[in-house]
Amino acid sequence: MSTTTNQESRTRPTVGHIGFITILSALMAFTSLSTDIYLPAMPVMANDLHGNAELTVTGFLIGFAIAQLIWGPISDQIGRKKPLFIGMLVFVLGSAGCAMAQSIEQVVFWRVIQAFGACTGPMLSRAMIRDLYERTRAAQMLSTLVMVMAIAPIIGPLLGGQIVRFSSWHSIFWLLFGIGFVMFLSIFKLPETLPKHDASSSSVMSALRNYIVLMRNREFMRYTLCVTFYYVSAYGFIIGSPFVYIEYFGIDYQYYGYLFGLNVVGVMVMSYFNRFLLLRYCMDHLLQASVVLSFCSMLVLAAAAYFDLASLSLVIITVFIFFSLNGIIAATATAAALDEVKTAGSASALIGSLQYGGGIISSLLLTVFRDGTPWPMAWIMALFTFASMSTVLFKSRRQD
Repeated sequence: MSTTTNQESRTRPTVGHIGFITILSALMAFTSLSTDIYLPAMPVMANDLHGNAELTVTGFLIGFAIAQLIWGPISDQIGRKKPLFIGMLVFVLGSAGCAMAQSIEQVVFWRVIQAFGACTGPMLSRAMIRDLYERTRAAQMLSTLVMVMAIAPIIGPLLGGQIVRFSSWHSIFWLLFGIGFVMFLSIFKLPETLPKHDASSSSVMSALRNYIVLMRNREFMRYTLCVTFYYVSAYGFIIGSPFVYIEYFGIDYQYYGYLFGLNVVGVMVMSYFNRFLLLRYCMDHLLQASVVLSFCSMLVLAAAAYFDLASLSLVIITVFIFFSLNGIIAATATAAALDEVKTAGSASALIGSLQYGGGIISSLLLTVFRDGTPWPMAWIMALFTFASMSTVLFKSRRQD
């Protein structure tokens, strides 16, 4: 879509210093940190508050999905930094509310508020990368961000497990309160990446109608649905794994973080190599191969779970393959989708809304079908990885 001239004009290597990358990576990590850090505490929260802890994830994802659709057009009008400032303040407020909650219903409410602020981090980080870099370079930069931000979901569950061991789950949200305040201060160091001549002049309501235009863009939606379905599958593990590992396999909650973090190491490693793979292989072919291999691993897991043969080692290995390949899939699909449009803020918002909003499907399915075995988690992951693969294969056949 983009011409060489446009690509060169969007590339500003001088901005890509370590501090810039570090802050963007931290902002990208807000979603996973806000959820992953209290995963080991979910069984404890369920017992303490006498409710379904999965619904706290559902509430967060609902707020996350809705808020992005609002923040996206706003960021295309007023720039990227102001929404980030406001978002971090809202996140701090929501974190304090969660920390003081005394029921599942209260936690769910404040998780929605928390998500309204947290969503600005990853959404506007992607938009800022799109502001600065062309298609392939943007995919490389996103891979770098994913590799750095992966520290959060490694440390998060480990830290959360230790907090629950020595304190209570309330302390986890007070920690998020502090992190949100630190990130608010760090935004002062970021440049404004949206050029004034690229700012949208339409009203926000008019910009909201642009989502309809985006959803009619077939190329944009194919890439977007690819990563959306993949994240529905990923959230099937994120939400279901505490109960599978801790309750079904009997893993101590303070060690759960090590098993969860192993998957993130895979994402980091694959994200690192993805930067070099993009220099040698066509982005679409790389995406297609990755999602097919991922589906094969989930098919093995689902079959084993169905026949009650899913050992702990098999779950660990197949899920590791699945998450490792996300280091390629998320970066390439997102970069390709954003390259198809001009309004990066709105497009990034729609991608994020569908991507993380899709996790609502996983949380509701697990709430309804959870039976104390790995089977519900396994078939959800296999089904939606297949859906992700289908979007890539369908696109490939049409092009051929």
